[in-house]
Amino acid sequence: MAIDVYKEWLGIPEGPRPPDHYQLLRLVQFEDHVDKIRKNYKKLNGHVRKYATGQYSDQSQLLLNELAKAMLCLTDEELKQEYDRSLGRVIDDRDESGRRPMTSYLQDEGAITSDQAKEAKTHAERTGLSVRDAIVQLKMVDQETAARAFANEIGRSYVDLADLVPENDVLDQVPKNVVRRQNCLPLFTDENSVVVACADEPDSELEDEIRLRFGKPIRPVIASGKAINQAIAIHYAAGMRKEVAEPAKGTGKSSAKTSAQKATAAAKQAAPELSEGEKAERKQLGLIFMCWAIVVPALLDTFVLWDRVYRYVLPRFMEWFPYLCTIFIGLPLAFLIYQTHVKPKR
Repeated sequence: MAIDVYKEWLGIPEGPRPPDHYQLLRLVQFEDHVDKIRKNYKKLNGHVRKYATGQYSDQSQLLLNELAKAMLCLTDEELKQEYDRSLGRVIDDRDESGRRPMTSYLQDEGAITSDQAKEAKTHAERTGLSVRDAIVQLKMVDQETAARAFANEIGRSYVDLADLVPENDVLDQVPKNVVRRQNCLPLFTDENSVVVACADEPDSELEDEIRLRFGKPIRPVIASGKAINQAIAIHYAAGMRKEVAEPAKGTGKSSAKTSAQKATAAAKQAAPELSEGEKAERKQLGLIFMCWAIVVPALLDTFVLWDRVYRYVLPRFMEWFPYLCTIFIGLPLAFLIYQTHVKPKR
């Protein structure tokens, strides 16, 4: 006899199956409080996971995905409005409030102060980082908190990847070099779209990639870059995924271009993209190394090599410019460090 997981596990009375998103997450109809929605999802997710290793493991996984899809729908501003309208809710669009910057959400939560918000914005302008990366680099909040606030700012759903198990069929369709290059993780298909966890708003390249591989548009949700990288390491570990072919984009004269694109993708896979914070840190270290590459040889030339070597083998007038080590070793080394650490990568 088939078990009614909605009734037995979630305590939902008999009625339409599957239940609507609010019933599924044990919420009052048309609940608008995002934190309440996420809190209920987190609680139910933990409860259903108790059945993941028993005889009902398949049913558990299906229900976990249903819970995730319901949560992602109800925490996405536009999708929630559409869904609520489908349930008969009358929404006055004129009552919608405008979006606020992520620093405002963090201040509301008590995560940062107004002075810290100003400091983060100043740091972002000075270093070229985004405000989100600046807040994390200054250690005001962790990456997960920053990602959640960023999701609120742009009106996207936030997802904690520790609570989700992506569908293998979806993961198999997107190769490792793509998810690493785009810093994203495909999760599952939901009706007419593909849900993909992204660290930032997806660009047109990722949108095209998903549409070509699945024949459906992308539906992005926000996760922290750290969580995405950890999930990629787990779900794309060596031997877990078979290499899939590139989606068909053209034939004939375009084959050479496709080969070049593959070569570029392979090169990018070998050298994963750094975050904005990591790039800024790498640049700062590069500038320091460049300074020392000049200073150390100059000190050697002035205080060591002239007295012990140069004065015996070089003309006397070289005493006014005894910087051979600086010219032939320091400058090339500084240039090499500039090329590898400071020069912007295209």
